[in-house]
Amino acid sequence: MVVITGQEFITSLTAAVQFISHTHPKDFVAYLHQAYLNEQNAAAKSAIRQILINSRMSMLGRRPICQDTGVVNVMLKVGMDVRWDTDLPPEEMVNLAVAKAYCDEVNPLRASMVMDPIGRRLNTQNNTPAMTHIELVPGASVEVHVVAKGGGSENKTKFEVLLPGGNIADWVVRQVEHMGAGWCPPGVLGIGVGGTVERSMLLAKMALLDPLDMQQLQMSGATTAEDELRLEIFERVNALGIGAQGIGGTTTVLDVKVKSSPTHAASMPVSLIPNCAANRHISFKLDGTGAPEFDPPDPSDWPDIVEDEIAKTIRSVNLNTLTREEIGSWKFGDQFLLNGTLITGRDAAHRRLCEMIDAGQELPVNLDGKMIYYVGPVDPVGDEVVGPAGPTTATRMDPFTETMLRETGLMGMIGKAERGPAAIEAIKKHKAISLVAVGGAAFLISKSIRFSKIIAFADLGMEAMREFEVVDMPVTVGVDARGKSLHVEGPRLWASPITHAD
Repeated sequence: MVVITGQEFITSLTAAVQFISHTHPKDFVAYLHQAYLNEQNAAAKSAIRQILINSRMSMLGRRPICQDTGVVNVMLKVGMDVRWDTDLPPEEMVNLAVAKAYCDEVNPLRASMVMDPIGRRLNTQNNTPAMTHIELVPGASVEVHVVAKGGGSENKTKFEVLLPGGNIADWVVRQVEHMGAGWCPPGVLGIGVGGTVERSMLLAKMALLDPLDMQQLQMSGATTAEDELRLEIFERVNALGIGAQGIGGTTTVLDVKVKSSPTHAASMPVSLIPNCAANRHISFKLDGTGAPEFDPPDPSDWPDIVEDEIAKTIRSVNLNTLTREEIGSWKFGDQFLLNGTLITGRDAAHRRLCEMIDAGQELPVNLDGKMIYYVGPVDPVGDEVVGPAGPTTATRMDPFTETMLRETGLMGMIGKAERGPAAIEAIKKHKAISLVAVGGAAFLISKSIRFSKIIAFADLGMEAMREFEVVDMPVTVGVDARGKSLHVEGPRLWASPITHAD
């Protein structure tokens, strides 16, 4: 019989959640570096470079890799010979640990969880509750598996019940081809096959915990049906040409992980869950000997890429003197370094602004001739102007784009991922611009921000509108004033002839 105290469990899980907020797994860094070396598209290579630089900066600075610090998922395998020395049930201990980790004074993490999801959607302020799964297993230890999933990748989860004998690879490739770039590739695909609806989903998420070993599998060859499926999906998804951040390139996924389970003879449940460039997960074991130590990889495990490389061939732009004639000359794929004033605002702020416009009310901010950055940053610590402040998915602002461009004089927008047809048409109609910042480079981007103040909707917390002053903030033109989209043209250019099987 092994005794595990509640304090030991809470302390260990708190440290684990904090650790994954700022430190990538070593294998992920190695695979990302290889993707950087292999990448042939200059824009995609620049994006991967920023992600790698951000990764090392976050580890050294112990600040979040991404401003969306995610929904915490905790999978517990509790040995039947374990005795808990606590009056608290495991799920309550998990939530206490998560709350403690997210409210840490040294490295506060962004609280994104909301209660009353159908109604008021009020932020819980400490990112609880976590999504907890508990399994009883033989043994005298507790295995703890932790994943922090951002909304951009979690929102791209796919599920379908295929016919028995259905082609799983075809289904996965179709889903990835059409699910957009909001999941922040390059990343990892977790695939669960079999069981029931909920079982296949859990299998897919558990698959994301497995070590990356695609390079070894390619060398050794497949020995199981799961291996064959992994190899086929890996090759075909990368052949789509989606690339880093969806802007076209040779690497979309770094690995594909598959877990399967017995299922009903009439069914083939299949779940697909992508993990983004933040890739936050860790596993550890408690056996009554005390809390584990989470040691970060050595800085030498990161490639020798310096931040200054980003600016070598990119032109600077002064946002304070920018004209429509100037942005009218930009083309999709062009890269710039932004300097000057940005206004921030995302989902809740856009909804409120559009409601005020519809009601004929005066807006609290002047957006005429301005750029708006879709961001909800982490709170600053120490002498920081702002915490990690990477872009959120621009596609979610599409329903507001026509009204914002027509009624406010807004000149352009900055976010991540693609814009939909309605937003592209509005951008073209109003001769505006949509720029792309790199998802997965939040801490790096925050260093470009030299001043920040809340200017409207302070009650929205991380979604409040702010004024930023930025210096050399790297962006790429996603949709130009002619309505040409990098997320359409880029993958089309880089797609391989083997994209679709016969």
